[in-house]
Amino acid sequence: MFVDSHCHLDFPEFAGELPALLGAMRDNAVTHALCISVELAAWPSVVSIAQTHGNLYATVGVHPDYPDTQEPGVEELVAKAATPKVVAIGETGLDYYRLEGDLGWQRERFRRHIRAARETGKPLVIHTRSAADDTLAIMREERASEAGGVMHCFTETWEVAQGALDLGFHISFSGIVTFKNAVAIKDVARRVPLERMLIETDSPYLAPMPYRGKRNQPAWVRYVAEEIARLRDTTAESIGRATSENFFRLFGIADRPAHA
Repeated sequence: MFVDSHCHLDFPEFAGELPALLGAMRDNAVTHALCISVELAAWPSVVSIAQTHGNLYATVGVHPDYPDTQEPGVEELVAKAATPKVVAIGETGLDYYRLEGDLGWQRERFRRHIRAARETGKPLVIHTRSAADDTLAIMREERASEAGGVMHCFTETWEVAQGALDLGFHISFSGIVTFKNAVAIKDVARRVPLERMLIETDSPYLAPMPYRGKRNQPAWVRYVAEEIARLRDTTAESIGRATSENFFRLFGIADRPAHA
């Protein structure tokens, strides 16, 4: 079995297609998925999807790529995190790739998410792009290790992975690991301890090979597991079992399949 630890089923690319997506998950042994919040205005839709389907869960947070949106306060994040089926804080973090200028607001937003995670005891879902040093520095300063969590869609070096692992975080791999030119990420996938690994789609983005360039979906997370299995000379089933168990443990989800 497999679990998609990061997807965006509320996005307009999936409008009206949730039944088909869930059916494809069943057909590909993908038992659960975590629907990720990126801004507070859309958060009710994320929660509604999770609460309507027993095998879907949700987060609460505001993505660093959203400069002109409602800023989350610690108290608001803590209150929303108490909603049934909300299991994590995020997606949060730093992204210096798309935005320029004074990005102090990103760093302050990130700090508030970490403080909310520590207060709730729920893990963080962290995004970092072209900002690894600052991301790790803020995680250390704000004691993110007290909450734990996952570095999602990991695209950094082994040294960055080590920094996150040292703080007690998991490393999650997306369809990028299946790309031929993703040499550094493949190296990290070989080296991350299996008990600290997750897999994801980040759908509708980053479809794995052989679907690269198409709209992604949770059912295709199995291709991520298959590539990691190839890299580690093991079976996709063993990667699926381990990463699924890690998912349930990290996010405190007791409602898992009997064979998990």
